[in-house]
Amino acid sequence: MSSTGNPARTVAPSARTIAQGALTLTADGAAWLASTQSHTRTTVAVRNDRSTTPAALPCGAAFDVVNAPAIFGRRMLDQLWGEGPGSGPVAVYRGRMLLFATPGTAQRLPVLLKWEEWGSDGGAGRSRAIPPLLCHGRGDAVTIPPAGTTPGDPEPLPTPARWLVAPDTRRPWLPGPEVLLWAAVRAARAARISIFPPADLGAKVYDVSRRR
Repeated sequence: MSSTGNPARTVAPSARTIAQGALTLTADGAAWLASTQSHTRTTVAVRNDRSTTPAALPCGAAFDVVNAPAIFGRRMLDQLWGEGPGSGPVAVYRGRMLLFATPGTAQRLPVLLKWEEWGSDGGAGRSRAIPPLLCHGRGDAVTIPPAGTTPGDPEPLPTPARWLVAPDTRRPWLPGPEVLLWAAVRAARAARISIFPPADLGAKVYDVSRRR
């Protein structure tokens, strides 16, 4: 059961920080998202750096998505940034956290969770510590947040989707199933001993310079 060990860290060349909730999708990040499909209307909406409309993109080619309950997903994210290699893009949609991952993760992660006896099927024992994780892969689609506005623009209309860590390059680093397994197990263990309520999602800052 060695797959829950601490994943290796590497340092990315960028030195920016992104606050949770900031709509900071860059032109390169938008180009990466748009590259997942060729539908003209959606591509234009993603590439437009002033778009305030969420868009639906297919999974399975450029990325898979692990969809977690907000509080548990936040705990996973804290593990990834606190002790792990960082994360890829992360968004919130309708009270769920969307962690972008390498293609194939949607098929592999549930197998690893079951093998590690940390499956989210509601079984007895420690498996109950990890809530259901919805894995979106080939044949699925996810709703991504709007690109947002630039300083000085009017406040956008409320939207159920927002970026926590927005894509900022044309080839963002994405965690694989082993890294997300490690984060989920660590988050479950931390939840058992935590006596404090979760911090405000809008207050956390993750240092993007630590991403691959």
